[in-house]
Amino acid sequence: MGQIFETIQRLVTAEKYLVGQHAVERLEKRGILEWQVVASLNEGKLIQEFPNAEPNPTVEVTESLPDGTEFKAVWSYLSQSGVAKLVTVHFFD
Repeated sequence: MGQIFETIQRLVTAEKYLVGQHAVERLEKRGILEWQVVASLNEGKLIQEFPNAEPNPTVEVTESLPDGTEFKAVWSYLSQSGVAKLVTVHFFD
């Protein structure tokens, strides 16, 4: 498991996260609730880590809704603020 992913999981569990405006729009468009993304993160599967992404390190994670539907969540780590940020979510085609 990646170090950035573990850091993001820890921060989200500690409720030290924020949801970006783009993610708010995508959640609404796709009918996913914020709590569903937060609740499924710890059981999520890391797809890929981007430690050198700009402006912040980023991870892509496969997560699941309560009905078992899988989706991809993109989270970033804002190291200066010490918080995780939900960037976007989308369903797999």
